[in-house]
Amino acid sequence: MSPLTIYTGARIFDGATLFEDHALVIEAGCVREITPESALSDTALPEEAKRIALQGGVLAPGLLDLQVNGGGGVMLGAGDPAHEIATICAAHRGLGTAGVLPTLITARRETVGAVLAAGAQAARDGVAGFIGVHLEGPHLDLARKGAHAPELIRPMEQDDLEMICRAAKTMPALMVTLAPEAATPEQIAALARAGVIVSLGHSDCSYERARVAFAAGARCVTHLFNAMSPLGHREPGLVGAALDSEVCAGIIADLVHVSQPALGIAARSKRSPGLFLVTDAMAVAGTDLDGFTLNDRWIERRDGRLTLADGTLAGADVSLPEALGVMHHRVGCDLAEVLGMATRVPAELLGLGATFGHLRPGAEAVDLVHLGDDLSLIALGSEVGRSS
Repeated sequence: MSPLTIYTGARIFDGATLFEDHALVIEAGCVREITPESALSDTALPEEAKRIALQGGVLAPGLLDLQVNGGGGVMLGAGDPAHEIATICAAHRGLGTAGVLPTLITARRETVGAVLAAGAQAARDGVAGFIGVHLEGPHLDLARKGAHAPELIRPMEQDDLEMICRAAKTMPALMVTLAPEAATPEQIAALARAGVIVSLGHSDCSYERARVAFAAGARCVTHLFNAMSPLGHREPGLVGAALDSEVCAGIIADLVHVSQPALGIAARSKRSPGLFLVTDAMAVAGTDLDGFTLNDRWIERRDGRLTLADGTLAGADVSLPEALGVMHHRVGCDLAEVLGMATRVPAELLGLGATFGHLRPGAEAVDLVHLGDDLSLIALGSEVGRSS
């Protein structure tokens, strides 16, 4: 029988419940049980069992980020996408995120094709931290373009549809952010049937148009509140549709993109199927760079903000553990609920719940993360407990 590894000394989050004074028992790389520490007996444990005593904090499933445009000094789609994917994944693992969807911002069709091919290769190669690709555009609404290059935004065509549907079979997950103004309900339905996670974003659509897209198969909304039609008392817009529908919604919890009260409103409104945290990270993540170039435009990094020269926000400058801290310590959300926003909810949305997002008995213990009581990163994966 394989030796046991037993973690004690930290609160344990299993994807739904936060356990106090419990131990996590791992056997052959899978969760055997979460049991009260008081129930452990040295005499009942195999002699070769390895005990790791953590010094407080929280032990949780690996964190997942479904919107990561860059990191480690690179942006996806700027040059060699295979190198960019590996660099981005490594940068975010260094920041405490076990799995990411490297995200391509609005680009030409040939760039989209190259990124999808690189994603398929990354899946075959088992690149650490790679769980799929997110295409954010180019099928968006010019009225809500944000920092996306307007000359590259266009409606979805048959060639786009077929390319994306083929790619969905080559990697663990493929997510596409589109505006319902730029894709028909039939195209959305075809994407959903192919296994693509369709998310609505960068859209000025009405509440009703969003609901039609949800009925066609869209299951998510991208960076809630940002780059979308707002909630109004006569026209609820995409924000209203997101809050009023059984879909997931990503949100950037940096207190720059979304205010503290709005984060609280979203958290209370989206308990099912769930709100999930994203960083919307750019090239500067994991570096001390003071800016970068995006589509020949300089993006300045200053005081926790990334902006174009005109002040338009261009991605965020926050790590996933920092976002967890904002939601718990600043917004006041329950800790178990907050941890679920970066583990269980994104894993279930992607259909990766068999591997990620929880620590139920029998689950693979993939890249456990140890967070401090302030939710800052202590260690990820094989580094957990090494310094204890």
